Amino acid sequence: MDLCVTIKGVSFLLQTGMGILGNTVVLMAYANIIYTEPKLLPVDMILCHLAFANLMLLLTRCVPQTMTVFGLRDLLNDPGCKVVIYAYRIGRALSVCITCMLSVFQAVTIAPAGPHLSRLKPALPSLVLPTFAGLWLLNMVICIAAPFFSMAPRNGTVPAFTLNLGFCHVDFRDNLSYVINGAAVSGRDFAFVALMVGSSGYILLLLHRHSRQVRSIRRSQGGGAETRAAKTVVTLVVLYVVFFGIDNVIWIYMLTVAKVSPVVADMRVFFSSCYASLSPYFIISSNKKVKAKIACAAEQDRPLADSQESNDK
Repeated sequence: MDLCVTIKGVSFLLQTGMGILGNTVVLMAYANIIYTEPKLLPVDMILCHLAFANLMLLLTRCVPQTMTVFGLRDLLNDPGCKVVIYAYRIGRALSVCITCMLSVFQAVTIAPAGPHLSRLKPALPSLVLPTFAGLWLLNMVICIAAPFFSMAPRNGTVPAFTLNLGFCHVDFRDNLSYVINGAAVSGRDFAFVALMVGSSGYILLLLHRHSRQVRSIRRSQGGGAETRAAKTVVTLVVLYVVFFGIDNVIWIYMLTVAKVSPVVADMRVFFSSCYASLSPYFIISSNKKVKAKIACAAEQDRPLADSQESNDK
């Protein structure tokens, strides 16, 4: 196997394995929290949904991509490609939308209570599920064109205005469809990224202006949890914006050429999936509930391992 192909395959394999493991651990931790606690806080509900969206993205894009890099062919037929590409587009869209939702909800949570926010804050928990439903519906509509252009790879040269994903082709047939699809996806992404950057900037401004007040609230009322959550949100937003910027620089380049090199397409897949692979580890390291559940599970497994060793002896 060629060295370049080997490096690319190992990179995708590590990214996919780490991402699936991290997001699965986060989901299992929250499943245990839901089982043992009456209800989740809005931020926890959003983080749980973010892990699900990222896991969906990795399973539908990075897994087949990794298998293709290692030489597996004919993974999917036409209907399989349509389902996988549609699910991937929705998962990718939900990742940016839910990160934005997380940033906005946290900004509202720590914002000083005013005449409007005093009524909005108590209603936040009841708005989480309707917002999820709205985001799912919005992205299912925006991504509806993806199945119509998706198909299994054909023998021969790749036609113009076709995204060669390796395991599937997305054939837009003409320049107009290619550009309209790219503009719709990019427009949605830029709108949500602008909103998350604005709300994260507002969070940083509040933390900077009221650092002394935040310390006093932490001592008297336990406000430190909100501060830690706000810092986690800002970290996730910065992480997303960095990889979003790299992803969209490559995507804009791809919109300007008729035939896209597989190497360029692979680079975009790798960078666009980095957030889905790395974000669960930021959640685990910064969320006390998730960290406690993982530590508890590890402690429960240790006596079993010790007893097994003693029996073997």
